[in-house]
Amino acid sequence: MSTADQSSPQSAVTCANCQACCCRLEVMLITDTGVPERFIETDKWGGETMARLDDGWCSALDRTTMLCTIYEQRPWVCRAFAMGGHECLAERAEHL
Repeated sequence: MSTADQSSPQSAVTCANCQACCCRLEVMLITDTGVPERFIETDKWGGETMARLDDGWCSALDRTTMLCTIYEQRPWVCRAFAMGGHECLAERAEHL
């Protein structure tokens, strides 16, 4: 899909067609938003990240609905990731 196609109204990213491509990215926890402990991993340097499943997807993602199960407590990085923004479109292009 070309950049022009991605920015057209017909292919705009919405909650209905998002496909959670960003949920494959490593997410560092840099602020406390209340992420439940079961979704947090600690790396060898003591940094906290969102836990990921063996296939690389975020452990907080509901794979049936492709929606975040902790949306109200999601990390700051997830809150700042703009749906339909440059980074979003780059991830979609890589995975779709």
